[in-house]
Amino acid sequence: MMGPVGVVGKDPRQRGGYAERMHASAGTSAEERLRRIELVTDTSLAHLDVNELLREILARVRDVLGVDMATVLLLDPGGEELIATASVGVEDEVRQGVRVPVGNDFAAAVLDSERAVVFDRVDDVLISTPLQQKGIRSLVGAPMVAGGDTLGVLCVGAFGEHGFTDEDAGLVRIAADRIASVSKVGSSRAERIAATVLQHSLLPSRLPSVPGASIDGRYIAGADHGIGGDWYDVFELPSGQIGIVIGDVVGHGLLAAVVMGRLRSALRAYALDDEDPARVLHKLDRKVTHFEPDAMATVCYALYDPAEARLEFSLAGHLPPVLALPGDCGDLVKAPVDPPVGVEVSRRERRTTAVELPESSVLCFYTDGLIERRQRSIDIGLNSLCEAIECAPAQEVCTTITNRLVTSASGGDDVTLLVLSRHGWCC
Repeated sequence: MMGPVGVVGKDPRQRGGYAERMHASAGTSAEERLRRIELVTDTSLAHLDVNELLREILARVRDVLGVDMATVLLLDPGGEELIATASVGVEDEVRQGVRVPVGNDFAAAVLDSERAVVFDRVDDVLISTPLQQKGIRSLVGAPMVAGGDTLGVLCVGAFGEHGFTDEDAGLVRIAADRIASVSKVGSSRAERIAATVLQHSLLPSRLPSVPGASIDGRYIAGADHGIGGDWYDVFELPSGQIGIVIGDVVGHGLLAAVVMGRLRSALRAYALDDEDPARVLHKLDRKVTHFEPDAMATVCYALYDPAEARLEFSLAGHLPPVLALPGDCGDLVKAPVDPPVGVEVSRRERRTTAVELPESSVLCFYTDGLIERRQRSIDIGLNSLCEAIECAPAQEVCTTITNRLVTSASGGDDVTLLVLSRHGWCC
């Protein structure tokens, strides 16, 4: 496909690179050039990080095609701009954070096409393209598509005017496909790493000491989706009460982990101002619906009073805790479940439930990943959890539960578990 053709004056300083490389590659057969393009992602590059890998691939694309520059422009999360992410030949555009609006003629033409789009001479029609301002006079752009998702545009160009051939356009498209796959895999890998670091940085590194009780927690990342939005938190309040939180943000990956971090911080702040778990979750809900309109999470927030051995909690769409009394197996605490935070519903008041924790009792908080399995009733998982709880220190209880319920046959979702155990075990 040919783009608009205009009259552009030649700059003698810009004639050399492209013409010289074209002359050097003139004897290269189409089959050989295609083979070299197809090898731009060979295994020798596997040790490189994402940015280094993109630059190396772009350098190979530039050399194979005999052009002056090759640039990867990735779509921003909102899909409104293309952002220069990696480049060879015009590296400044990456350092300067060059952005091309999707409505720009060049960007629109490429993104709307399933093939590479050729612009033999860049003229005033493309004046808003920053690449032209860098001195590029001939362009070929191809959409980068992987797994049905359009990630951005691969753009190659020359400082002089040149008629790109159909073969050139085909090679750019092949290169775009290869780079799209690398970008998607690399982006997923980088996102997983970032999500993992964020997730673990927000989990308590050391749980506070609870008078007359022990407390322990577990977080196990899901095998199917990687890091998600599960979290637990335990903190001491000025009143001497212990705040206990367990929650699950809908979704997986970095975005869910980021939302989880925001909810965790907000809930801690609200907990300092209010001693009613229901009102704390009400404030958290207002915050989420206003500032995080696309987010939703289930949350259980509890306040434990060590002096009274009494716990108050409120459920925002979350599964109720399991309480095991001395000499008995666990059972679900009967409590009303209010809507998750972030759900637009009628503004009815949230409710708080109180429960006494006698000596030798054990209370277990958890997320659905612990008890849900594919093609199995959730009641089976809940029964298994109730049977696994024993009167023992919290660390032993966590170990027993995970050994019995978290196996290779688990559903692959995140698993989060938090156990509060009263001292004086009699079992």
